[in-house]
Amino acid sequence: MPTLRKKISHLYWRAGFGISLEMLDQKSSLPLKETISKLLTDAKNPDLLTLQLPIYEQLAKGGKAMMKNADLRKKLQEENRGVNSFWIRNMATSKNPLLERMTLFWHGHFAMISRNNSNVSKNYINTLRTHALGNFGELVLAIARDPGMIKFLNNQQNKKGHPNENFARELLELFTMGIGHYSEQDIKEAARAFTGWRTNKNGVFTFSEKRHDYDRKTFLGQEGDFNGEDIIRIILEKKQTAKFIATKVYQYFVNQKINQEHVQELAYEFYNSNYSIEKLMRTIFESNWFYAEENIGTKIKSPIDLLVGMMKTLQLDLGSQKSFLFIQKMLGQILLNPPNVAGWAGGPSWIDNATLVFRLNLAGYLFKTQSVNVYAKPAFEDKARKKIKQKLSATMDLSPIINHFKNTDEAVIYASLSDWLIQTKLNIKKSEMDLFTKNDVTSDYVASLVLRLMTLPEYQVC
Repeated sequence: MPTLRKKISHLYWRAGFGISLEMLDQKSSLPLKETISKLLTDAKNPDLLTLQLPIYEQLAKGGKAMMKNADLRKKLQEENRGVNSFWIRNMATSKNPLLERMTLFWHGHFAMISRNNSNVSKNYINTLRTHALGNFGELVLAIARDPGMIKFLNNQQNKKGHPNENFARELLELFTMGIGHYSEQDIKEAARAFTGWRTNKNGVFTFSEKRHDYDRKTFLGQEGDFNGEDIIRIILEKKQTAKFIATKVYQYFVNQKINQEHVQELAYEFYNSNYSIEKLMRTIFESNWFYAEENIGTKIKSPIDLLVGMMKTLQLDLGSQKSFLFIQKMLGQILLNPPNVAGWAGGPSWIDNATLVFRLNLAGYLFKTQSVNVYAKPAFEDKARKKIKQKLSATMDLSPIINHFKNTDEAVIYASLSDWLIQTKLNIKKSEMDLFTKNDVTSDYVASLVLRLMTLPEYQVC
C-alpha cells in the first residue's frame, strides 16, 4: 500500500500540478480527508483572471475601421498569446491548484479556439473557472452562452428557417451524451431550439427574438416549444449524460483504462447529486481505489502538466511569451488552440517521435537556458518537419529545495528527491545516478540530481 506521503503526492499531481517539498511535509502530518476538503473548499471559491487587455480595449473603441490596421491586429494577437502565458503562470503559482486543474480539464472537454481575441480568451477561461466545481448543468448553460463558443461553433448564424447545427451536434456528441445516444433528428431539433442565441460586438451574450424558432420541437422523445435551456434540461434528465461525464472524468483523473464498476459508482453519485461536480470529485479523491498502486504513476503528463509541474518544482519563469509558446508547440499542446472541437486526445498521443526527445531534454534546456535547435512536429497542412531555433529565457530558484536538504546525507537526499519527483517505481540505483551528478557541495548535488531525475522517462508520468 502507498504511504500517506505518496498518496498526497499522487493527489496533488492529479488534483493540481505537483506539490512542493515544504507543503508535502506539512500535509503528511494531517489526515488525508482534511487535505482533500481544503482542496475542494478552495476550488469552490474561484478567483477570476483579471489581467488588463489594453490592445483589445483600443480596438473595441475604434470599431471596424481600426481593425483594418494590420499592426494593431498583430498586437492583438500578441495580447492573446499573453493570456496564454498569464494562465500558465497562474497554474504554477496559484494557491488553488484544484481550480486550475479543473479549469484545464474543462478546457479540453469544452474545447474552443479563441481566434486571436484576447477578451474572448479571458472571458472563456473565466466561464470555466466560475463553474469548475459547481453544477454541471449550469456549466453547460454558461458554455452555451459563452461568446467565444457561440462564434467558434457558428451559433451566431443559427436562425429560424436556416438553423446551424454545429453547436447542437457538439453539445450532444462531445459535451454531454456521446455518440449513439441521440438521432440526427434530435440534432436538428436542438439546433432550432438554440436559434437566436448570439453575441453582440462587445462580446456579450444576447438573445434575438426575431431569429428564434418558437415552433414546437420533438427532442429525445419529448415535445414542446423548446428553447436552449429546455434542451439542456432534457439532456441532463438522461442518465447517459452522467455516465458519459463520469467516464471522461475517470479517464482524466484516475486511469485511461476504465474500471466499469468504479465508473458506474461515480455516474450514480453524479446523477443523484443533481450533477454536483464537487461531489463527483470528492467521491474520487476519498475513494480507496484512487490511491491503488495501479492508478499511481500511470498517467502520461500532458505538455501543460509537464511544463507547469517544472515551473512549480523549480520556481521557474520563462520570461517571454515566445518561450511559453515555443515549448507548447514543441510538445504538442497550445492552450486556447486545441486541434479541434474534440480537444486533445491525451494519453499515449502525447508521446511520439517528434515530441519524446524534446520532452526528455526539456529540463536540460531550461537549466542551461541555451538556444535550442530542433525539428518541430509538422502542422496538419505541412508536408515535412521544420527546423526551429529558439532561445529559452528561463530563470529559476532552487534555493527552497537546497535549503530543505541542508546538512543532509546524500543517500537521504537521493531517496527523498526521487520519491518526490518520480511517481512510478524507479529502478535506478544511487550509484548509477551519481555518474551524472555533481557532489562537490550539497547545492551542486541537489541541483544536478533534480536535473537528472527530470530527464528520466519515469518523470514523464504521474
